[in-house]
Amino acid sequence: MSVTQPVLSIRGLTVRFGGLVAINALDLDVTPGHIFALVGPNGAGKTTVLNCISGFVQPGEGRITFEGADLLPLGRDRRAALGIARTFQNLQLFASMTVLDNLLVAQHAHLRTGLFAGLVSIGRSVREDAAARCRARETLALLDLERYVSQPAGSLPFGMQQLVGVARALVLRPRLLLLDEPAAGMPHVEVEKLAASLRRWRDELSTTLVLIEHNMPLVQSAADTVCVLDYGRKLAEGAPDTVLKDAAVLEAYLGRRAVSEEGSGHAEG
Repeated sequence: MSVTQPVLSIRGLTVRFGGLVAINALDLDVTPGHIFALVGPNGAGKTTVLNCISGFVQPGEGRITFEGADLLPLGRDRRAALGIARTFQNLQLFASMTVLDNLLVAQHAHLRTGLFAGLVSIGRSVREDAAARCRARETLALLDLERYVSQPAGSLPFGMQQLVGVARALVLRPRLLLLDEPAAGMPHVEVEKLAASLRRWRDELSTTLVLIEHNMPLVQSAADTVCVLDYGRKLAEGAPDTVLKDAAVLEAYLGRRAVSEEGSGHAEG
């Protein structure tokens, strides 16, 4: 039986901020075409892991490979060119621009025709612009955001702005999508839709997702694998139904409140 090689592999990842060890000798493997959820309390190191993968933080020790390529010597642009995209907790949208224009700006750096070349070759520029608009509209349809296409991004409710941030990353058709708390600020009904959307993106776009999330129903519904971090170390890893019922996880991550209120749907932190 053939063994599927991980699309993303992390070995011995260690990050220190002064005297604080944010990530401590972490090993992770992410299977292609899976949704891999990183959970844990605030300060557990989850966002630091995403920052190391995407190139915003350089680890002190360890190795990160994506589809066999060593990421650590590469800058953020090179990693993006390999097919890695991410969202952020601080959305960084262009608030006064329309939702459509936010997605067009995201694609600008990936267009082959630059400004000067566009002046020389109007035909190619027009074709690329049309393709970018088509891809943007397809992506908005995938997230059920078509009705907001002409609205300023900053005028939308926060939960919808979260989805626009996801759309801006997804429009690049990444092979690896890193999502930092995409359900933050969303009402329950929208979270249920998001879980279905995550699975659809995974299946229809052949995208591998690494997800940071505090909303446990979303994690249970969408994730193939869950990894629990605690003080920068891996506490548990496996299928959601197994990991999220583990006694050590309930005590260290969810805490006494979650044990007494299990099933309430959302963990603090």
